[in-house]
Amino acid sequence: MRRFGITALLVAGFASPLAAQHQAHGGGGHALPPGWHARADRADQNVSEVMFMAMGSGFHVRTGPAVILWNAEHSGEGNYTVTATFTQGKTPERLDAYGIFFGGSDLSGEGQAYTYFLVRHDGRFIVKNRLGMERPPTIIEWTEHAAVAKPDESGSSQNTLSVEVGADKVRFLANGSEVASLDRSAVAATNGVAGLRVNHGLDLIVEGFAVSKGM
Repeated sequence: MRRFGITALLVAGFASPLAAQHQAHGGGGHALPPGWHARADRADQNVSEVMFMAMGSGFHVRTGPAVILWNAEHSGEGNYTVTATFTQGKTPERLDAYGIFFGGSDLSGEGQAYTYFLVRHDGRFIVKNRLGMERPPTIIEWTEHAAVAKPDESGSSQNTLSVEVGADKVRFLANGSEVASLDRSAVAATNGVAGLRVNHGLDLIVEGFAVSKGM
């Protein structure tokens, strides 16, 4: 499994918008990092409005529409853990969320399926399933938890999110603390591609993204 180390700080105003079309790895601007794909939530949204590029050993992502980002090399089966650290340099104007997804399949098609675990800067988290083109069913509604970091006085915040897929349970952790646990059967799918989900209008540094065997 490929791992990405921790870089230091969010760089304000970093880079220009990425003109990358879904499935095409690029357009009139920078290409996506090798092996990576992007998909916007709706067909009428264009991922050319999204910047996603390598920065040191991690990534810098700046969204227009909400997107998922994935590389098929990062997948899990059986018991495994997905983790990533997200840094926001300033508090966004809207309550938009970010996090990780797992159990992904047909991510480029109409039968897309995955489960995602997101947090937002008001200290709340959510867990949802994506099943095809329908509205994603919610498994756990927006819930406040002390483990989800809120912005400090400077407006910056950092959250390390993990999903631990076990034989019977799936655990969701923020900064090392369990915020929820579900029966594995309650999750649409567990085996499959893992990646990042970043909602509207966010600017993030992503570090330490990894899929590792075991919990």
